[in-house]
Amino acid sequence: MDKVVGIVGLGIMGGAMAKHLRAAGFDVVGFDVSEPAKAALKALGGKVVGSPREVADAVDIAILSLPTPAALADVTAGPSGLQTSARKGLVAIEMSTMSLDVKTRAHDAMQAGGQILLDCPVSGTGAQAAVKDLVVLGSGDEAAYRKCAAVLEGMSRKQVYVGPFGHGSKMKFLANHLVTIHNVAAAEAFAYGQKAGLDPSLIFDVLQDSAGTSRMFQVRGPQMVEGRYDRVTATVKTHLKDLSIIADFGREVHAPLPIFAAAAQYYYAAYSQGGADLDTASVCLIAERLAGIDRGDGRG
Repeated sequence: MDKVVGIVGLGIMGGAMAKHLRAAGFDVVGFDVSEPAKAALKALGGKVVGSPREVADAVDIAILSLPTPAALADVTAGPSGLQTSARKGLVAIEMSTMSLDVKTRAHDAMQAGGQILLDCPVSGTGAQAAVKDLVVLGSGDEAAYRKCAAVLEGMSRKQVYVGPFGHGSKMKFLANHLVTIHNVAAAEAFAYGQKAGLDPSLIFDVLQDSAGTSRMFQVRGPQMVEGRYDRVTATVKTHLKDLSIIADFGREVHAPLPIFAAAAQYYYAAYSQGGADLDTASVCLIAERLAGIDRGDGRG
């Protein structure tokens, strides 16, 4: 079973993980409700099964890459969920961004069924996942985490164990806090530069390797140069979910987040102005509109 891994959730992230794990020599057993996602796994040479329970029946380690709390609850404790498998001892690696309450309920449900849930969100976009440029923020039972080392190495650039269950999510909240701010800062710089008469491509070429660069400037800058945001790595709509999680947890721990709060308004504006399905780099459209710059609707 050392080279067999399960994946439940074969979307942008889970599908990319499956591709890299197949390239690393793993047999992948997967489940998704989407027919195109299942077809993509079959095309990679993976095996598609009919439920999360069937994934648990076939593997010792399974990756969960799920879109909503309801999906996580159903996959872990639903009628055909992982917990209903007759095989016990499964280690499930939960890699989504969700609230700690949601993940803790899933953890407790699986623990009651003799299984282990790890909290291992990833730092990185869908585009980064496609090229294996993800950082795993691992937390939970340390022995179980170490058991998953080869799987995690097979689908990510870097893996960091950060402590007890939940610490991975807390670290992800910090990472997404910075992503939120740095993305808007990049957008504002592009608008500022254009107002000063500079070409967007020149702005990117010079600043990407300057003291003022950031990972978000480097990753999302090319979209801002082109002014096109319909080739999506992470949607504005999805990021609004992350904004709520970060803000709620900040209130819970009484952390003041004034810069984050200001940056968040760009994403709400992008959503309100018809950009829900565009890449989060489209906050550059909002910065440009505030500056009186019109480069279209970002859809090519």
